[in-house]
Amino acid sequence: MKQSLVLFCLLSCFFAAYSQLRHPKASPLAKLEQEIGLTTIKIEYSRPAMRGRTIFGDLVPWGRIWRVGANASTKFSTSTPLDILGNELATGTYALYAFPYETYWEVVFHKNTAHWGDGRTAYDPAEDAFRARIIPEQLADTQENFLIAFDELTHDSAQMYWQWENTRVVIPISVNTKKVMEAEIQAALSEQPNAQTLYEAARYYQEQDINHRKALSLVDKAITEGGDTYYFHRVRSLLLASLGDYKEAIRSAKISRELANEQGKDEFVRMNDNNIKRWSAKGN
Repeated sequence: MKQSLVLFCLLSCFFAAYSQLRHPKASPLAKLEQEIGLTTIKIEYSRPAMRGRTIFGDLVPWGRIWRVGANASTKFSTSTPLDILGNELATGTYALYAFPYETYWEVVFHKNTAHWGDGRTAYDPAEDAFRARIIPEQLADTQENFLIAFDELTHDSAQMYWQWENTRVVIPISVNTKKVMEAEIQAALSEQPNAQTLYEAARYYQEQDINHRKALSLVDKAITEGGDTYYFHRVRSLLLASLGDYKEAIRSAKISRELANEQGKDEFVRMNDNNIKRWSAKGN
């Protein structure tokens, strides 16, 4: 009798484990990864649909905590510190929440990621990393599934969008990429860098429009150690033009154009031609 009971329990567990039918979710999971400069942001969230429903003020009541999606709470991870709406957010993972109101929203970056859903009964404001007020935008177009996206990306900033129904919330994010990059450049330059590393440091300074003379010295050293390449000379020409030496900038641009032409890099031929024409006019 005892053995039969044990067998019955084992069979019950077996069939219970295999009787759960896998099915598509009404609010499918989405994973988003975005680089901003040297920072990586990861977001994991579920995407509920309107399905003919009124969302804000009805399905999502005014003034009540919302999980910014569906199912488990939305998770936001950053690999470096961020500045968000004037608030410093440390490296780590956070739950995203919102308190929508008719005329404004409060968005929340929350330290406790263990709550299921919106954590309504367990949510503690003392565990917020910060809370900030935002005025939402009303859109002419309708967003069927809740969407989180990034746009207007630079080395140092991005805009994060939350969009559903006819409402969009825009959250500006800033990162101190220059500080991180300068530390990486100095570390690389202290370790007998090769020509490519010297060029990459010079190109970064040129793209950021900073430290032009230092960047010129680096790219000159890259050419000395690594030889003539169309991309070394292109950056050199841009730096010289920034310093107002158009005659030498044109000389480097011509070298870059010839080397690019030899390698079939038509786009670099055109870019150098355009710069030569523009700088020739300035040089006169």
